[in-house]
Amino acid sequence: MIPLNSVTLDEHHPDKPEEACGVFGIYAPEQDVAKLTYFGLYALQHRGQESAGIATFEGSHVHQHKDMGLVSQVFNETILDELPGNLAVGHTRYSTTGSSRRVNAQPAVVETRLGLLALAHNGNLVNTVKLREELKDQFNLVTTTDSEMIAYAIAQEVNTGADWLTGAINAFHRCEGAFSLVIGTPEGIMGVRDPNGIRPLVIGTLDSDPVRYVLASETCGLDIIGAEYLRDVQPGELVWITESGLESFQWHQQPERKLCIFEMIYFARPDSLMHDETLYSYRMRLGRRIAAESPVEADLVFGVPDSGIPAAIGFSQASGIAYGEGLIKNRYVGRTFIQPTQAMRESGIRMKLNPLKDVLYGKRVVIIDDSIVRGTTSRKLVQALRDAGVAEVHMRISSPPVTHPCFYGIDTDTQDQLIAATKSVEEIAKQLQVDSLAYLSWEGMLETTREDTNSFCSACFTGDYPVAIPEQMKRSKLILEKVVV
Repeated sequence: MIPLNSVTLDEHHPDKPEEACGVFGIYAPEQDVAKLTYFGLYALQHRGQESAGIATFEGSHVHQHKDMGLVSQVFNETILDELPGNLAVGHTRYSTTGSSRRVNAQPAVVETRLGLLALAHNGNLVNTVKLREELKDQFNLVTTTDSEMIAYAIAQEVNTGADWLTGAINAFHRCEGAFSLVIGTPEGIMGVRDPNGIRPLVIGTLDSDPVRYVLASETCGLDIIGAEYLRDVQPGELVWITESGLESFQWHQQPERKLCIFEMIYFARPDSLMHDETLYSYRMRLGRRIAAESPVEADLVFGVPDSGIPAAIGFSQASGIAYGEGLIKNRYVGRTFIQPTQAMRESGIRMKLNPLKDVLYGKRVVIIDDSIVRGTTSRKLVQALRDAGVAEVHMRISSPPVTHPCFYGIDTDTQDQLIAATKSVEEIAKQLQVDSLAYLSWEGMLETTREDTNSFCSACFTGDYPVAIPEQMKRSKLILEKVVV
């Protein structure tokens, strides 16, 4: 799932929150762990398209390959054949800290007293300045990522005499923010989540005799290789997978679950499981809920492909308005940095979405999207629908207004670039030139999960951050004089 940039092309400033990263790990002696990891990353590609990497352990020796590009661009059969071993760690990256350079591709591989470790990280630390200060005199920090700092923090603890588990746990207590980790060592693989479990991480089993274990950001990473979902890694938990099997350690004694609600609304694949159901089912309920909260008279309802489609189906079911396709998405368009000509810009380049004019002409339409961030995409999309001859455009958003940036691994604009941070719903509707606009309520979003509503991070809608944000980091993104945090 490449984030939708809408009808027109603005690749440098996409109008969706960009995904977190995808992590994968497997302990499977006598299996082709590199190839299994490749397919796991392939299924997690929607979580990051900038770089990909795999590290395998053959005893104490580590083989690795990582580069910029999509998983299918970084790896081929020849490269995978050169990655033998009985365990592997993989990563697909979208940069949230650290620039988009090859040196920042993961897994991060560092040397310790006990041998090499390879670390793949999904999330974002908020105390990187402090952690870098603690590490810089002892290690040559070659990248600009917080992930490398976690790896070196473990190395620092291990080098003082700790074993892998003790050293890792000591290092995790020094980390603040969001981190779901897969860590390879010569002895086995760790799967770890921060005390709030802000980013997901699941455990699967491959085969039964002997049991082989798989770790992945989402269950779709298990499905693709035929692994069975076992359970989630819990907030504040470390699982240690070795030849002896799987052991669990509650490394943090006061976990407080705060899963990112945007994982459920948008980031994770709709076929991934969370809370014993696919996210497709949750997203359909979001559509039903906003249909009840904000009804409208119309002839046709459709979703912005692909992330708005489940909610659009739910909206149709609840409202009785016919569901159809109003926009066709070109799924073969990836990221491009070739800029369109001025004439193409003026005419409205339609690289990714194209309206079905004969379907839309003269209709009152309801268009469903999962979020509005800057509003540029939505405005251009509405104009394309007007050009196609629609009679009325009613927009419904299956989440509340995004008013605050994320500090935990999702790349959002600074607060002054978030349209809902500075404009009312009525002002946004006027700017987008829609006949009506409504967002799902915050309560509706959480109640629709059918889970404890206090167990989610929804800071991008409320500014209530579950992990304290340092003042310097706040100043980099927040409108402090207008927002109390």
